[in-house]
Amino acid sequence: MQLGVHTPPLADESLEGALSYLDEQGVDAIEPGVGGHPGQDHLPRAEYLDDETAQQELQDLLATYEMEISALAIHNNPLHPDDERAATADTELREAITLADQLDVGVVTCFSGLPAGGPNDEVPNWITAPWPPEHDEALSYQWEQATDYWTDIAAHADTHGVDVAIEMHPNMLVYEPHGMARLREETGERIGANFDPSHLYWQGITITDAIRYLGERDAIHHVHAKDTQIYDAQAREKGVLDTTAYDDEPNRSWLFRSVGYGHDESHWKDIVSTLRMIGYDGTLSIEHEDSLTSSREGLEKAIDLLERAIFETEPGKAYWAE
Repeated sequence: MQLGVHTPPLADESLEGALSYLDEQGVDAIEPGVGGHPGQDHLPRAEYLDDETAQQELQDLLATYEMEISALAIHNNPLHPDDERAATADTELREAITLADQLDVGVVTCFSGLPAGGPNDEVPNWITAPWPPEHDEALSYQWEQATDYWTDIAAHADTHGVDVAIEMHPNMLVYEPHGMARLREETGERIGANFDPSHLYWQGITITDAIRYLGERDAIHHVHAKDTQIYDAQAREKGVLDTTAYDDEPNRSWLFRSVGYGHDESHWKDIVSTLRMIGYDGTLSIEHEDSLTSSREGLEKAIDLLERAIFETEPGKAYWAE
């Protein structure tokens, strides 16, 4: 297992500056954005796609700092009811998959996207209850749209030998493990999870159970290390479906936190151990979105904790059981 960082918090650094800093911190891998919501500050997609010279220069730079790319990030909404926005997101995703293949990167991270509630609607519609009945009908429509789209993307990804790792996220069709398993079952094995626990915490999902559930289906392609703290005084009054601005911290029911500030070290060791039980031995990519600290301090505290939690070697033989 290796330690990685999703690099948008270091957007003020050049790629080499970010690699140098992360190398000093003991990080093994990066997950750079190549478009969509993560941006593409460190890896502009068009500058590397189909350009063997630029790609070799990138590989040489990574080798200098003994760094790998765990995944290319391209989070957006290719199911958006606005045709232009959907087409842009679709192009980004397809190009990211092609670029991943060219860079010998095995994973692209993204969102499932979210359609409108019907063919004449103009705004994506996140449905969280099946009643009144029109909402259940709208959800069926959304799944039809998603299944058709992601089946096609799975075929494109398979052509390139790349896995597509979807982050379960609110305001997206796939926001919890059962939806993730359904999309994978209906579209193909190239579709799986970018297992980010941060949004599962506030939904009341037990993280290790979710890992086992998706692990039984071989459905975890990549993992984010990102914490969340629920603030009970607010949650008791208004629940956890909270639309309060992220920078209005005292009034939110939950906040994204640096690893260790929502759940303690023993919890993260349980996560690492459960990932190993289900056969995941890839990257834990730290995603920093803690508004109570700076990017570098949040990253460094997360790195410090996870360095103690991850297993760096292969399991030994259970000699005591012979």
